[in-house]
Amino acid sequence: MKEASIEKMYILIFLFIISFIMRIGTPIFTPYAAAFGATSVLIGLILGFTSFSDLTGNLIAGPLVDRFGKKIFITIPLFTSGALFIAHGLASNSKQLFILHGLNGFALAFLIPAAIAMLSGYARNSREQGKNIAINGILTTIAGMVAPFLGGKMADVIGYSNTYFIIGAAILATALFATFLITERQFIITHKKKIMPTITKSNTFFSAPLLTSYLIGFAVMYIHGVVIFEVPYLTVEEGLSPSVTGKLFSFLSLGAFITLFMFFINRYDPLKRLLVGLLGMCLSLYGIFSLSLSLPLMLFLTGIFFGLVMPAMATVVTENVPRENYGKAFGIMSAVYSLGMILSSILTGIIREYISPYFIAFLIGMLVVAIVGYTRLRLNQIMKPKGDFY
Repeated sequence: MKEASIEKMYILIFLFIISFIMRIGTPIFTPYAAAFGATSVLIGLILGFTSFSDLTGNLIAGPLVDRFGKKIFITIPLFTSGALFIAHGLASNSKQLFILHGLNGFALAFLIPAAIAMLSGYARNSREQGKNIAINGILTTIAGMVAPFLGGKMADVIGYSNTYFIIGAAILATALFATFLITERQFIITHKKKIMPTITKSNTFFSAPLLTSYLIGFAVMYIHGVVIFEVPYLTVEEGLSPSVTGKLFSFLSLGAFITLFMFFINRYDPLKRLLVGLLGMCLSLYGIFSLSLSLPLMLFLTGIFFGLVMPAMATVVTENVPRENYGKAFGIMSAVYSLGMILSSILTGIIREYISPYFIAFLIGMLVVAIVGYTRLRLNQIMKPKGDFY
């Protein structure tokens, strides 16, 4: 038991480190690409292509993770990504950035499903799984509070290229850490009867709760993609320094941190948490584009509701999919996330000169809220005599 706890601690430390390193680059890619003459449309295409390559990798990764194990799909992508980040610092034009960023997205697509599936293996029941995901969420959110601001400061002091060199070297060091200290483990667990109905190949990944979570996950990541695009673009549009935009991302992560620290929230129905979280994110967007409220405040509120969504998303997966299929399930979920990022990145780059991307994100989010809300009411009416499905 003590050995397993130490192994889980190593995984959590690893996830924290890799999240910290990755988020250092969040506020600097857009101004870095713009420095090479990339327009907002081209930047949107680069981010969209990266998300597309990430989606492709997610779909490939799931079955391979389940078949060959998780560790190999953590270490190899890390070594590859470290080299690609270093290559970012050596790029001389936007075309090279297009290729390098896309390849990096493909490499990292294997990492997240494998890492989350490995962490989920260190639990004996769904509540413990939810707790593990929540702890990871807190650690990565702490990274998100500090890393973007640090990345912006580094770009101001040592330049974009040198910042990418440091990111790449740090990822390579993390890959060595993962190689020697990360261990796979699978506890034998028994699921509650109401959670695990008879599972067949036809419904394993497409049950009603999972389809609902996919739809909400798409909308949430569409909103997240708009924020990821728009906030760094303030360096180009309004002349803000990368450290200022990095600080704005810190407000987003601070909101998520507050929510993730409330462990009691994990007791509530994860699908209800998903719906409330998406609705809250939509209302925060409304405050940005319509009420012109303080951007730091609205990003803080967006983070609060984002922190409500992410642990619930993982819980829906672990409660509705057999343990041996976790890799494939998290691969599908990651692919859905990537699809939201693809559409938001490309569409934002195209429409931002004509209409607020925040407004479009608000419409998409509210449409999903309406669809999911109506569907839940209908299913509750149908299933009520036999017991509440949700």
